[in-house]
Amino acid sequence: MGAEGKLMAGEEIALDSLLTRIEAGKSPSAEDSPAGEGEWGVLKVSAIQAGRFASRENKVLRDAALIHPRYEVKHGDLLMTRANTEELVGLACVVENPPPRLLLSDKTLRLHVDTSVADPRFVQLALAQRTVRQRVRALATGTSAGMKNIGQEQIRQLEVPNVPLADQRRIVATHAAFERRIGALEATLEKLHQVEHATLKNLLIRYATAGEMFFADLLADIETGWSPACDSFPPASDEWGVLKVSAVTSGTFEARESKRLPAGLEPRHRIEVRQGDVLVARANGARSLVGAVCQVGSTRRRLMLSDKILRLVPDVRTVDGAFLPVLLRSAGVRSQIENLLSGGTGQNNISQANVRSLKVPRITLGNQKEIVATQVAYQQRIAAVGKQIAKLRVTEHAVVEDLLTSRSMACTT
Repeated sequence: MGAEGKLMAGEEIALDSLLTRIEAGKSPSAEDSPAGEGEWGVLKVSAIQAGRFASRENKVLRDAALIHPRYEVKHGDLLMTRANTEELVGLACVVENPPPRLLLSDKTLRLHVDTSVADPRFVQLALAQRTVRQRVRALATGTSAGMKNIGQEQIRQLEVPNVPLADQRRIVATHAAFERRIGALEATLEKLHQVEHATLKNLLIRYATAGEMFFADLLADIETGWSPACDSFPPASDEWGVLKVSAVTSGTFEARESKRLPAGLEPRHRIEVRQGDVLVARANGARSLVGAVCQVGSTRRRLMLSDKILRLVPDVRTVDGAFLPVLLRSAGVRSQIENLLSGGTGQNNISQANVRSLKVPRITLGNQKEIVATQVAYQQRIAAVGKQIAKLRVTEHAVVEDLLTSRSMACTT
């Protein structure tokens, strides 16, 4: 049977019929920081996101003996994760213009597509389809939801929509049109972030006319949490949970980044997270994330601080609580935090004493409130653009799903 004949068998077809081979990389010992210019790096599984390749998600390789150039990632590669959390295992993306010297790891697979019958970008879209994602999660093995695996043979057996090559390309073109619109909005979003950063920096310089003070002079207290041994499952709505440090490190509070408190342990009400709290990551494997800060806009009840998260209690006589994150994100303070970091075995830390010793500009309460109001105005504009992007992504997903289904059904009529 010829190549086109393989595509006319029915509504769905085994993924293996669209591939020539599957290739896995290696996972040598590497440092937990991204490769710089001219350095080799090995991909982390987080480099493969839903339809996107995040090239910065890699670990630098220092030992030349561990570098295997045959595993280097190339433009147009279709990559897939074979191991990840239950929700993320089996994600796929097509690589667009990657930097040189990035290598596959043994948890990332390169799917070689038979281009006589399939477009790699179509295969990516097919693997993202809701029904296919459900099959991947059902096939993935592992005793913990925090780490699931799917084997190459199981991947080959996945059933994807049976769509002729010409129709595949039309679906890909429709998807690309959405991506261009989304890309333009994302560029606007990035510009807004840059302007916000520059504006806040200039305001800090303008109002910092009364010298410096210690960060401790703005605080009534610093509180820390508790890290009992928890499983990887998030707490149900009526259960107590402990925040993971990832609840803070994005700069926006993420209540879902939490682990349920084990049965039999009494919750500590004193460290429950409250609306308005200013939280700081005091420890992380990535140096750039130590000192990451967010203010809790809203939160569910029954979430506690972990011992890797500090709660800053502002002295309301000297500081607006919402101004504390502005200070901690400023270039001068970030530089001090980088210089204070300590730790080993991949973990970087900053102590409460370090936080108190930070030097910050002395700015009046009135000017603090003006700076905060400026930030809020930018954040509202940023949120509005973010909502536009989210709405477009929902529409894009629905349109592509419909096209995949209708083209597949057309093959059998």
